[in-house]
Amino acid sequence: VQLQASGGGLVQPGGSLRLSCAASGLILEYYAIGWFRQAPGKEREGVSCISGNDGSTYYTDSVKGRFTISRGNAKKMVYLQMNDLKPEDTAVYYCATDYYKCNPMGWGRPSEYDYWGQGTQVTVSS
Repeated sequence: VQLQASGGGLVQPGGSLRLSCAASGLILEYYAIGWFRQAPGKEREGVSCISGNDGSTYYTDSVKGRFTISRGNAKKMVYLQMNDLKPEDTAVYYCATDYYKCNPMGWGRPSEYDYWGQGTQVTVSS
């Protein structure tokens, strides 16, 4: 199983980016996908999760209303649309898989996830 996260970059505060997560070696639509981020000197933080069964979504409080997680029409990609970006969103962003559905109580724990992609850097700065 391989996951590939992409779409990071440098953006000004208030700007937008869309991250993509592609997978090989598994049928992505059967898996929950979580997005995490890790800033220098900080622990890895759960940002969002989308379930594979019913598409239910979860967000950490700091991104609610600004970030949207979704699946592509062909169910082969998962996206994280990030709007109104803030400097505190600066981090390396990772996608990861959990079988079938997000754990409603623990989706934000890295230990819930089995496979991880390499990260993509998001920098929000003027």
